[in-house]
Amino acid sequence: MSHDHHHDHGHDHYGHGAAHGHDHGHPHHHGPVPGERGFVPAIALNLGFVGLEAAAGIIGGSLALLADAGHNLSDVLGLLLAWGAVRLARRLPSGRRTYGFHRGTILAALGNAMLLLVAVGAIMLESVRRLVEPEPVAAGLMLWVAAAGIVVNAGTALLFARGREADLNRRGAYLHMVADAGVSAGVVAGALLIQATGWLWVDPVLGLLIAGVILAGTWGLLRDSVDLAMDAVPRGIDPEAVREFLAVQPGVAEVHDLHIWALSTTETALTAHLVRPGAGTDDAFLATLGRELRARFGIGHATLQVETGDPAHPCLLAPADRL
Repeated sequence: MSHDHHHDHGHDHYGHGAAHGHDHGHPHHHGPVPGERGFVPAIALNLGFVGLEAAAGIIGGSLALLADAGHNLSDVLGLLLAWGAVRLARRLPSGRRTYGFHRGTILAALGNAMLLLVAVGAIMLESVRRLVEPEPVAAGLMLWVAAAGIVVNAGTALLFARGREADLNRRGAYLHMVADAGVSAGVVAGALLIQATGWLWVDPVLGLLIAGVILAGTWGLLRDSVDLAMDAVPRGIDPEAVREFLAVQPGVAEVHDLHIWALSTTETALTAHLVRPGAGTDDAFLATLGRELRARFGIGHATLQVETGDPAHPCLLAPADRL
């Protein structure tokens, strides 16, 4: 059950009489913890397919299959990372880790992207080698295994389709599986072309194309996960719109020291100082504002410091260039 609570303290970080308002609109686990749905069947299904694809690639001499098997293995490792992060995120906060392990979901998304980049490098190197020294390929085996890959990857993508827009972890898994299905379709087309023409260079060229598809699909995930790891404002939230919203609240004369960042791939936090001359402490104001921030912007963990604006005790964090 969700609950809102706030605490007002009669002193602040700088020793003057401003009131602090903390409103944390979140469930008992400090916000919505991303679900584990889909991870176990996805990991089992893809691990089994990696073994099949690698064996077929070795037997048939297909670089495209081996490249895709390596890529799929990196996806399995990425899924394991994401699943482990989700489970860690369910652990309660402690005295030392006051936010729990929620940030692990961001680190898992970043690790997933890095694994894919390593896979891209390996595929490109081997593809170039095969272009220089072409090797025979069992196109028939390559065709049927790649066709199975379309089914496996498309089915896995469906497991992560729901909730992908709200969770970078799930979106990363979904995009990887969709890309994998497309790659498998390309391998099918390549196998048909090799059967029809006997062109051995098609296989390594497919390997390079696969690497390009992976790189294109990974770039957005890498960019977003690095942004979240660096405490950037999450995509989809306009910080100026949040500032303007806070500035027009009753009695607010100024907003400063506004920070918005991700606690996890599904949770957003905010801190801000609100100058309300003569307003005093107001629990109803803080509780209402916390609910509005959640409803309007998806910010579920808001900490608001209320100040009176006394010129004799200026806030040290009021300048825009101060952290």
